[in-house]
Amino acid sequence: MKVEMRYGTGTLPIEIPDKNVAGVLEISESAPLSDEDSAVREAITQPIASPPLAELARGRESACIVISDVTRPVPNKVILPPILETLKRAGIPREKITILIATGIHRPNVGEELEEMVGRDIMDTYRIVNHFSQKPGHHTYLGKTRNGTPVHIDKTYLESDLRITTGLIEPHLMAGYSGGRKAICPGVASVETMKVMHGPELMEHPKSAVGILEGNPFHIEATEIALMAGVDFNLNVAIDKHRQITGVFAGDMVESHRVGAACVEKQAKVTLPAPADAVVVSSAGYPLDTTFYQAIKGLLTAVEIVRQGGSILLVAACSEGIGSKPFTDLIFKTDDLTAFVQGLYNPANFVIDQWQLEELAKVARKADIYFYTDGIPYHQRTKLFVHPLKSGQEGIDEILARYGEDVQIAVIPEGPYVLAQLEKA
Repeated sequence: MKVEMRYGTGTLPIEIPDKNVAGVLEISESAPLSDEDSAVREAITQPIASPPLAELARGRESACIVISDVTRPVPNKVILPPILETLKRAGIPREKITILIATGIHRPNVGEELEEMVGRDIMDTYRIVNHFSQKPGHHTYLGKTRNGTPVHIDKTYLESDLRITTGLIEPHLMAGYSGGRKAICPGVASVETMKVMHGPELMEHPKSAVGILEGNPFHIEATEIALMAGVDFNLNVAIDKHRQITGVFAGDMVESHRVGAACVEKQAKVTLPAPADAVVVSSAGYPLDTTFYQAIKGLLTAVEIVRQGGSILLVAACSEGIGSKPFTDLIFKTDDLTAFVQGLYNPANFVIDQWQLEELAKVARKADIYFYTDGIPYHQRTKLFVHPLKSGQEGIDEILARYGEDVQIAVIPEGPYVLAQLEKA
């Protein structure tokens, strides 16, 4: 069987003998919305558990719209115009509207990248700013959560009279599902807040995992933080494997996200009857696979269905290399993943982006990792706690040789957009 794996802006073909294919796990075919613009407009006029956006905007002097950064394929060119038009009709001056990019602890988005995200017209017409998590003066302290997390949120957001969040709902490796409260935390939270949110007490919890909201401590904490910051209106979308919108969920942040996550689960959840010996997975292609840091999310998708002691083959373009300098330096200086995770419990050891190496360690505890990319030099790949490959097909050959002719291999061409799980007994 030939399977086209999402890879960069295209695909990478992988050949697996038919008898060895345990299953190809893909998002359910859902009809894309026939009129995306009308669907967004209907969602903001008939929201979930909330007054219409126009009513909320009436009498407000300023507004802040939070959007995801470039690592998420959110259709901002579709969802932003109806929101901006609504604010204008409600009497909020254009110069009093700010679009805030929820970079979390990622780098800023500017230039051609920003134009790709929002379009030239919006880019030239509205004030667009990036969140900078490491600049203390850019945040306001709101106090602590019930669990003691210090809450520092972007001043640009907090100083706005009307606060709107947007984003994409998809399976998420620690939050259960993205969207909703994640626009605030980690989206516009300070690194001081994220030291706790990405600390081992939350990260190592068994329910801080993909597809889980009930009892998920990350989800619970992030929701409390978002409520402390205040969200007047939330708009999230779901998309299919062609990046077309399949659903729009707007209104109250908690309720609209809950409804959206339930719809995404029906679309994204695919099960296997038993753990696979090996899993071939992508990181969903561009923009999610631009770095190894982001591509690790593909591994977390596969780890849910691979057997203990099995193997995962990850393919990701990594056009921007390994990731941020702090993450790259950290992974290069780490010799032992077990010791690394143990050291995380000492706050003095905190490093930006450490959490993704912690996630890699979770995968490595369960399975061997094979990795193909043409975006990272081979000699650097040898330092990433993976078996580096010179082609994706080489990984299949090694798996067949290792496990024998009866090996069962599952394939996830869309990577993190799929909620891969085992059937419950």
